[in-house]
Amino acid sequence: MAPAVSEPRPPSPSTDVRRRAELPVPAGRRTALDGLELEVIDEAGAVAEIIHALASGRGGWMVTVNLDILRQVHTSAEIRRLVESSDLRVADGMPLLWAARIQGTPLPERVCGSNLIHSLPAAAAQAGRSIYFLGGDLGTAEAAADTLVERHPDLDVAGCFCPEFGFDRDEAQLARIEAAVADARPDIVFVALGFPKQERLIERIRRAAPNAWWIGVGISFSFASGRVKRAPRWVQALGLEWVHRTMQEPRRLFKRYFVHDIPYGLGLLWRSWRRRGRA
Repeated sequence: MAPAVSEPRPPSPSTDVRRRAELPVPAGRRTALDGLELEVIDEAGAVAEIIHALASGRGGWMVTVNLDILRQVHTSAEIRRLVESSDLRVADGMPLLWAARIQGTPLPERVCGSNLIHSLPAAAAQAGRSIYFLGGDLGTAEAAADTLVERHPDLDVAGCFCPEFGFDRDEAQLARIEAAVADARPDIVFVALGFPKQERLIERIRRAAPNAWWIGVGISFSFASGRVKRAPRWVQALGLEWVHRTMQEPRRLFKRYFVHDIPYGLGLLWRSWRRRGRA
C-alpha cells in the first residue's frame, strides 16, 4: 500500500515505553476509580497482553478510559454496562493517574489510543498479525494505514472501512460493516469513531471476528496520518492535552471539557483523597 500523505510523521511511542519494553508491567492487578475497575498496567504491558492473547487464540476488547469516559460511566448505568462489558480497561488521562496516586493505588502510566496506534502495529508487524482500520473521517483510515506501513513495512493491513453518516441507525449499513470485517479476518481492529459510538459498534459487531482484539481509538487515525496535530509531549505530560484539543475544535469540545469534565475531575480528586487508605 503506497503512502498517501506527505505530512510530517507523528511522534513515535514514548521513550519511557521503549525503555521498559523488555520488562512491561503485566496484566492481572486492578484498581478502582469511582467504582470502575482499571488494569494496573503500562503501555508495553498492554501491547504484550494483546499479542500474547492472540498467540493463545483469545480475542478481546480494550477500552482506554479517559476522564470524560469515566464521567459518563459515573453518571449513566447504560454507559457503565457498556464499558464493563470490555475485557481490558486501561487509564487514558493524567487526571486518572493523579486520582489513583492520591487514593494510594498508583497506576504506572497513561495507556492511550493515540500511542497504541503506533506501538501495537509495531508489535503486530513483528508477530505477523494483521490490523483492520475502521472509522475515522473520510480517507483517514487509509492514510493512517499507509503511514504505519511506511514505518513498519511488514505490517499486514487487513482492510480499511469508513462507515457512512448515520450508519449506527441503519441495520443494512451495520450488516455491511460486520460482513466486511468478517471477510477480512483481522487479528486487531482499530475503531475510530469516538466514545461511545465506537464502543457500541464494537459490542454490536465483534462477533464478526471473535478471536480478534477490538480497540476504540477515537481521533487517532487523524493523529497517525498527520491530518490533525497532537499536543507536544510536554503538554501531554502536564495533563493539558485537552487544552490543545479545545483550541483546535472549540465549538465541539468547549462544553465537554469546561462544563462537564473539569467539575467532574475536581470531584474525582476529592473523592480519591477521601478514599485514601481505604482503596
